[in-house]
Amino acid sequence: MAWIYLLLAGLFEIGFAIGLKYTEGFTRLWPSLGTAAAAAVSLWLLTQALKAIPVGTAYAVWTGIGAVGVATLGIALFAESVTPARLLCIGLIVAGVIGLKLASPA
Repeated sequence: MAWIYLLLAGLFEIGFAIGLKYTEGFTRLWPSLGTAAAAAVSLWLLTQALKAIPVGTAYAVWTGIGAVGVATLGIALFAESVTPARLLCIGLIVAGVIGLKLASPA
């Protein structure tokens, strides 16, 4: 169950980070509230995952999920550049997250 909490925490982390773009510096109420809620849920889920997963592993996986998700959505939603080097780096993050999961005792 801890890994499910961690996956969900990562997904809410993506929502939080993407939401920041839509808050326009926290000047828009509803996007700001949604972004704050996503951050709170993400952190709560992360704390639940930390009950069974080592903090170094959990934090690295959590940020990895967030980084890959935000980079992917940046390409899809905001027309950010797609270069072979960028895709390779995203792939390396995915490989690292998978490696941490496979190497984790939890």
